[in-house]
Amino acid sequence: MTTFSGFGPETIRFVATLSKNNAKAWFDANRAAYEEHYLEPAKAFVEAVAEPLQKLIPGIQAEPRVNGSIFRINRDIRFSKDKTPYKDHLDLWFWEGERKGAVSGLFFRLTRDQLILGAGAHGFDAPRLAAYRDAIVDPSKGNALLKIEKTLEKAGLTLGGAHYKTLPRGHAIDDPDIARLLKYNALHAAYHIDHPDSLGSAAFSRFCVDKWKTFAPLHNWLMAMD
Repeated sequence: MTTFSGFGPETIRFVATLSKNNAKAWFDANRAAYEEHYLEPAKAFVEAVAEPLQKLIPGIQAEPRVNGSIFRINRDIRFSKDKTPYKDHLDLWFWEGERKGAVSGLFFRLTRDQLILGAGAHGFDAPRLAAYRDAIVDPSKGNALLKIEKTLEKAGLTLGGAHYKTLPRGHAIDDPDIARLLKYNALHAAYHIDHPDSLGSAAFSRFCVDKWKTFAPLHNWLMAMD
């Protein structure tokens, strides 16, 4: 186990340079930098936040490995017009239950100039969309989500996921807020912030956990909506 000491300037330099040299030849020549300044700090960070996240959301998974909490740096270019082979950022994910098809989770993205921390679901499949709509029209669950939304707004955050222009078939809702939420096909929220001063130190893990505390009610609502 490696003690987390922050994401230093070498990490930011690696992703910034990768964005300008996004090719296999460059990556292969700089694989050692990827291992030392990107992958190893990511593993240490996941290990550092695992216990406090368990206290925040019992049962949440934090696996310090690629295809665990650490997303692969390779992009899936099969169906993309953008054929650059690598992501120029670091993505992390913490979830409950099975990783594949997880209802909700906490997410993390570190770019060369920004930090994104949030939670939720970026897309509902058909069964989950039906469960979400049933939860929204349930008086207790729907009102609970509206209260969570107001708390997020006080923190300067906005629920994402609005998609449809009209209400789903079979729904005639008088409450404008419930009607609005019925037009979502995903539900998530996130901070988009500049790199904090703590980024290059061990304190950065605590900074992130404190930010994630804001999203725990949203995550828990999503996990309980079925």
